[in-house]
Amino acid sequence: MAEAPHIPVLLGPLLRAVQPVQGTWVDGTFGAGGYARGLLEQGVDRVIGIDRDPAVFRMAEAWAGEYGDRLRLVQGTFSDLDRLAGGPVDGVVLDLGVSSMQLDQPERGFSFLRDGPLDMRMGGDGPSAADLLNTAPEQVIADVLYLYGEERASRRIARAIVAARPLSRTGQLSDIVAGCLPRPKPGQSHPSTRAFQAIRIWVNDEFGQLVAGLAAAERALRPGGKLAVVSFHSLEDRIVKRFMQARSNSAGGGSRYAPEAAREEPAFTLPFRRAIGADEAELAANPRARSALLRVGIRTAAPAGRVDPAALGLPLLSERGA
Repeated sequence: MAEAPHIPVLLGPLLRAVQPVQGTWVDGTFGAGGYARGLLEQGVDRVIGIDRDPAVFRMAEAWAGEYGDRLRLVQGTFSDLDRLAGGPVDGVVLDLGVSSMQLDQPERGFSFLRDGPLDMRMGGDGPSAADLLNTAPEQVIADVLYLYGEERASRRIARAIVAARPLSRTGQLSDIVAGCLPRPKPGQSHPSTRAFQAIRIWVNDEFGQLVAGLAAAERALRPGGKLAVVSFHSLEDRIVKRFMQARSNSAGGGSRYAPEAAREEPAFTLPFRRAIGADEAELAANPRARSALLRVGIRTAAPAGRVDPAALGLPLLSERGA
């Protein structure tokens, strides 16, 4: 038997939260296949694994055959998961953000710790990080850093990026960012963390994909179906939280976030009042789990509704800058 992939963050809590697991599930962010494997081991009939990165399917060849036709792999984005699934499903799991295996490959350009081409594209198509940073106006770059990465030194960093153009390597970008910020104290994150995160989100339109993916999950799930979303970024979690509140009518009648959705029949019920985090054992084994939050919704029989990105707190840029 092939070596099992790394256990993904919050796998145990997720599987407990969505019991009983049965029928057909979509793993919309297949990655190393950990969630898909966990669901299959729990006894679901079938998992449809979707990922925009073709490299993950080559890596899965070593073990995917163990599950035969119970596992179907599809290249695409989870924003299109309802079409890719081909029919109603019993569950959808989304693990947001970049995977550790992508960070571990310098040639992908995601890591500020390993020098490589300034790429950051998950699917290999569209403009790269270098393309955007070398052509976008300074104000757009500053907005990306501030809105997508909550980087307080966004204007200073954007000015330095424009002054240093053209950029082609992750090492160049990391040095520019670090030169604009104070030296980190012991225990603080690397100074490039927020900037690299923001630019990666920009390159891959991750927030736009998330909103579209949540709407696609609502369309795909049959009544009683479960939506489970794991996020690592406060802005991602805010979008997920507001989506589930708006689509379950639990935001309150006076909410300014989704006044129209509050008049619709609820599309979800929420089995947990709060997001689920990692326990001490998982935190000790995997420090990356510290920022992870799991939210779960259960689909009702109500028709799928319209989703307003602005009402979900989606940070909007005035232009892409490509």
